[in-house]
Amino acid sequence: MVDHNLIADIALDEADILATGVADADMEALLATDIQQYRRGKILAGKVVGKAGDDAVIDVGLKSEGLVNKGEFDSFDTLKIGDEIEVLLEDLEDESGIIKLSKRKADRIRGWERILDSNNEGDIIEGKATRKIKGGLLVDIGVPVFLPASQVDIRRPSDIGIFIGKMVRAEILKIDEERRNIVISRRKLIERERAEAKDKLLNSISENETITGTVTNIADFGAFVDLGGIDGLLHITDMSWGRVNHPSEICKVNDSIEVKILKIDLEKEKIALGLKQMEPSPWDGVEDRFPINERVTGKVVSLVSYGAFVELAQGIEGLVHISEMSWTKRINHPSELVNVGDEIEVVVLDINAEKHEISLGIKQTEVNPWELVAERYPPGTIIEGQVRNLTNYGTFIEIEPGIDGLLHVSDMSWTEKISHANEKYKKGDTVECVVLDIDQNKQRVGLGVKQLTEDPWATAIPDAYKPGMVVHGSVTKITNFGVFVELEEGLEGLLHISELSDEKVEDPQDIVKPNDKVDVKILRVDTAERKIGLSLKRAKWGDAQEEAAKDSSSDLNIDMPSRGGMDDHGAMGTDKIEF
Repeated sequence: MVDHNLIADIALDEADILATGVADADMEALLATDIQQYRRGKILAGKVVGKAGDDAVIDVGLKSEGLVNKGEFDSFDTLKIGDEIEVLLEDLEDESGIIKLSKRKADRIRGWERILDSNNEGDIIEGKATRKIKGGLLVDIGVPVFLPASQVDIRRPSDIGIFIGKMVRAEILKIDEERRNIVISRRKLIERERAEAKDKLLNSISENETITGTVTNIADFGAFVDLGGIDGLLHITDMSWGRVNHPSEICKVNDSIEVKILKIDLEKEKIALGLKQMEPSPWDGVEDRFPINERVTGKVVSLVSYGAFVELAQGIEGLVHISEMSWTKRINHPSELVNVGDEIEVVVLDINAEKHEISLGIKQTEVNPWELVAERYPPGTIIEGQVRNLTNYGTFIEIEPGIDGLLHVSDMSWTEKISHANEKYKKGDTVECVVLDIDQNKQRVGLGVKQLTEDPWATAIPDAYKPGMVVHGSVTKITNFGVFVELEEGLEGLLHISELSDEKVEDPQDIVKPNDKVDVKILRVDTAERKIGLSLKRAKWGDAQEEAAKDSSSDLNIDMPSRGGMDDHGAMGTDKIEF
């Protein structure tokens, strides 16, 4: 309802109306127009008529003045009497008779009207980010507009508050006139500008060109550099000729750096960048600086399971492989010999300048002890050493520190059948043996024990054991093809299953058991194969049976496998017994 006092103040009396030529019929219409002008929510033209404490006194043409707090003015102190301003009529009069006015609300409405008149969705605007609210920022472009957090940047910042107080350029995403709400996007504007800049950049740059960019992100494998519309990758291996543990050692986010374009992939829109290529390569002329076989000094900069990297000069590293660290020691890890930071002497073994690789050696700085082995231990030399390791094919005996020789199982005894070295020796045993041969290239020394004594198969065994003799022995092992009988210590003969009984034998254990004492007849002594064939049944025969057997089997051969069915070197072998 309109205040009647206000109507009285603004109404024209009848005489005044007649004096101005206004007809009686128009009086009500004119009066209604003035009342409509002063309704709540209307923007009125006002004039500053004074100040009252923290308020400005504003005359808007009513019987009473209104007050506007100084907080609604940009500069209250410079406000002068007579200044004209626009205010919003919030209420005609309060209890004290003061008209309630708002300059801030009037400014906001006028600002909104100006924005609607001059801007549309998709337009570019600029304003200052004023404060953070739920979900984003408020940006003042004449009126407060909303910038969602997801639209602040291409990569959402960890704290959007860093934009408060800064000028922001953005694109208008949506205008809601009814709710007087505008949503803007800085991200969309950046993406559009970057797309335009990217197309322009890709058409203007070329490989090996130098370009300046800004570091936008750092990862373990390198840094991304904004070249103006597109990011290029500066890989960690292209940051420095020297060792780089992490890209952050070379650059930081927002750093401006000059780089060289190494490769452009237009299809994938990828650009590879190089920083170290801005300087001459230290690998140029590396063969002249570090000739092969030359001794040089370097610093250990890194250890890996397979070797140590040694820095020879700024940007030049070589690898000492674990196999090139010692002539004689078995190195399980480089840390057993060197540590990071050690200054060491090495020998240049090989250089691949194209791949930036240098092979180095530590052991080459010392005399190769294997070069002296042939001089110190020629074949036939009798040595004494300790057992270091046992295997199924032999034992390794230390000749001197770092130099081992192999005593093969076949060279342990002239007569014994040895399947594993632990049957004869244990670790730490001291063994006397003779050097059989030396392979300097393969760094091997062959040793023998049986060679210290005369081969009994040469004369002693053939003289002591002749075909037809009946001898006493002990069963040592039973197999499916026969029985091994020990005739004396270290000497065995084979009693084939066919020679156990006159009857057919399915299982040798039906006739004899291990450790049984038996009398057997010698059928054959083979010095070449080092085997003796025996017969249990023939030891019990009389002369007549023997003669009959000779007549019926004069051309019969029986294949007799050696003990275990294997020869001294692990191959299948047989004895041929003739009778």
